[in-house]
Amino acid sequence: MANDPKVRLRGMYKIFGPRDKEVLHHVKDGMGKEDLLEQYKHVLGLQDINVDMQAGEITVVMGLSGSGKSTLIRHLNRLIEPTAGEILVDGIDVMGLSEQELRNVRQTKMSMVFQKFALLPHRTVQQNAAMALKVRGADEATQNAEARKWLARVGLQGYEDRYPAQLSGGMQQRVGIARALTANTDIMLMDEAFSALDPLIRTDMQNLLLELQEELHKTIVFITHDLDEALKLADHLVILKDGAVVQQGEPQGILMNPCDPYIEDFVSDINRARVLRVKSVMAPLEGSEFAGDVDIGDNLESLIARSEGDTTLHYRVMDGDTAVGELHMRDLVKALVPRLSSTQTG
Repeated sequence: MANDPKVRLRGMYKIFGPRDKEVLHHVKDGMGKEDLLEQYKHVLGLQDINVDMQAGEITVVMGLSGSGKSTLIRHLNRLIEPTAGEILVDGIDVMGLSEQELRNVRQTKMSMVFQKFALLPHRTVQQNAAMALKVRGADEATQNAEARKWLARVGLQGYEDRYPAQLSGGMQQRVGIARALTANTDIMLMDEAFSALDPLIRTDMQNLLLELQEELHKTIVFITHDLDEALKLADHLVILKDGAVVQQGEPQGILMNPCDPYIEDFVSDINRARVLRVKSVMAPLEGSEFAGDVDIGDNLESLIARSEGDTTLHYRVMDGDTAVGELHMRDLVKALVPRLSSTQTG
């Protein structure tokens, strides 16, 4: 079906240890991570993961260290084998593939961008970018043409004959992205791809990714521990804790409606004015007199500046040329106040 997800995870568990399948029933019966380690010397990596990843969207999986986010992404191409569950890519159960079929999936359907870049130091920038095509057996002319095209697209034209050690960290990661794009796969797996970069370079890379996504509409699975990064990039946000999904959904919805104290604490320090969009706080269109028009995708910070903090104003909300709602500044102000969790109020 057209609306079926590109990637679907169903009932996925991962337990690290030699008797993972034997102890699985304890986890399904409610045994937690600490008890499993203490009683059976096994580590709970993932617990009953159910996530749909839609084609052409960025699904961001985030959590603190040890939450299971990197374990999850490595299941998609079976770099890690699950203890139980289904992994469906384009409706095909990855768990049922032969070694050759799995190799084909890794080479033609999924590319990966790593935190530490994973460039070959003895290969030039162009040779690194062309690596996936070389492995597939593409002719040298195709390798060179595609590598040069994508290196130029990520801002590295003129660096094709340099070596990784001659590039900055941000430039090396651009090579990593060019390599993934040269592979021409539908799915890109990005495991903390920008985490090792300085803040300003990291912001540049986030903007580059969004720019490329606007053009290419890849299915991207992006791992991060940074909530600001997650909220900026995600179409669909999945938050993990101790190997389990705590909350998932559209990022604005999670920010406005955290499901439990853990998520409330998680989002409490976010600059809500910069992250929240007009669409999250607008009301149905009823009035006829407005202070002006605002775009549905504008952030609240820009509207505060425009209104000069006047809470008596209200604006008509536009989606292109269509009026879709209205926004009262008093509702905007209310939206800026985070919900306090029991851990903060008690």
